[in-house]
Amino acid sequence: MQTIRLARAGWASFRQSGRDHLNKQPRLRWFLSALVWLPLGLFVTEYGFNVKSVKGRSMQPTLNPDDSPWRDIVLFDRFSVKLRKKYERGDVVALKSPADSKLVVKRIIALEGDVVRTLPPYPDAEVRVPVGCAWVEGDEPFRTEDSNRFGPVPLGLIESRLSFIIWPWERIGSLGQPLVARHDAKRGTPGWRKSQADLERGTWRTSRVTIAPSQPPTSPS
Repeated sequence: MQTIRLARAGWASFRQSGRDHLNKQPRLRWFLSALVWLPLGLFVTEYGFNVKSVKGRSMQPTLNPDDSPWRDIVLFDRFSVKLRKKYERGDVVALKSPADSKLVVKRIIALEGDVVRTLPPYPDAEVRVPVGCAWVEGDEPFRTEDSNRFGPVPLGLIESRLSFIIWPWERIGSLGQPLVARHDAKRGTPGWRKSQADLERGTWRTSRVTIAPSQPPTSPS
């Protein structure tokens, strides 16, 4: 028992001595703290969630609609893409453009095996999405450079899924699937007309895709 007491006392004295030394060496204390927290910060940045503003008009009216004076601020979910390898038709995603490597925001229209009726200037009237790829488009077809210009994109270029609008406050809410008609809006009002236009746009987009038969979940090679 005496030996145990001496060992405990020695350990307590060593810990106190270490604390005193660190208190006298703020740079060393900062360095050791960085060693502990930096890997966690890098992991969260690479595989977790981050917040960014979205610029441009290619995803109108889902993002940055003309009637909003603010640029949308959105929560980007990297976990679903980087670790879960989860890709769904209708998801709004951030990806590196195969044309110039810039980060762009588009909607997944089709996945591998699906057949898409393309839009100009794509040279073929239809395309079957290759294995490990997706077909992406902007919600505003006249203001976007998407798969109709550069073709199917490898899933490995997708960096994150946009999951939640944080700002502006009047549009706070989850983001993902296309907008649907508002049944609570009075017929003929601006809100009702806008919701009908959103529904028609989504229906038209979906009608251009023939979904492949059921198959195992897709992940990039």
